[in-house]
Amino acid sequence: MKEFLLTDNDFKTIAKLVYDACGIVLGDHKREMVYSRLARRIRSLQLNNFKQYLAYLEAHEEQEFSDFINAITTNLTSFFRESHHFDYLKSDIIPNLLLSNRSTKRVRVWSAGCSTGEEPYTLAMTLDGVFPSDWDVKILATDLDSNVLNKAQLGSYTAANVNGLESHHLKRWFLKSKDGETFKVKPELQKKVHFKRLNLLQKWPMKGSFDVIFCRNVVIYFDKETKDQLFKRYCDILAPRGHLFLGHSESMGKEHSEFRNLGKTMYQKVANE
Repeated sequence: MKEFLLTDNDFKTIAKLVYDACGIVLGDHKREMVYSRLARRIRSLQLNNFKQYLAYLEAHEEQEFSDFINAITTNLTSFFRESHHFDYLKSDIIPNLLLSNRSTKRVRVWSAGCSTGEEPYTLAMTLDGVFPSDWDVKILATDLDSNVLNKAQLGSYTAANVNGLESHHLKRWFLKSKDGETFKVKPELQKKVHFKRLNLLQKWPMKGSFDVIFCRNVVIYFDKETKDQLFKRYCDILAPRGHLFLGHSESMGKEHSEFRNLGKTMYQKVANE
């Protein structure tokens, strides 16, 4: 007998809240994970079940919602997570890069804190075919954790991992196992991403500037001083008018005048005129 009752309706409500907030699909296979992570919140608030917790969340959304989302999403990732970021990349940033970089024909994108690879592979899918074939387009994907990096390089995912991916992406970019339980990233997509182990707080070996940096759900773990230093370093390595994407529960203080806030945790480096 579990400590707290989690009904099907409770789970559906939680899954909808998480999806609406940050685009993560919580299938039934995540039910145990949801239970264990939110049970800590229920205990700390001295509530009796998930129904009470959801009522508390609704009544105290401003104070509790951030804790709710962080409890669920820590170390969680998925393909096309926070899809509005990839929509903006495709609709606004790429057309501008086609103009601004037409003389160099060079584009660099960095997934900083790439975890198990869903984010950089999503970037590779988004960038596929949008630049002429003679352009030099590279995606760098880094993480401190060698275990998740190995998984990312392997590019092998369960059916649950690819839940939510559109069928045309699955057909174009993945090889499905005979039992339908494993989806392997095709070599054509793998070769578009360069994986490297990197501690963001140490010296960076990269030379040259980046047009786009995704650093989502990483700085949430840092104190303000470390965040500020990291934002400054990102600014220094970004190309003029380059873009930085943060996670749904992260933000940059207004004191960072070197960036323009575009909304939805998207930031653009202010060009020096």
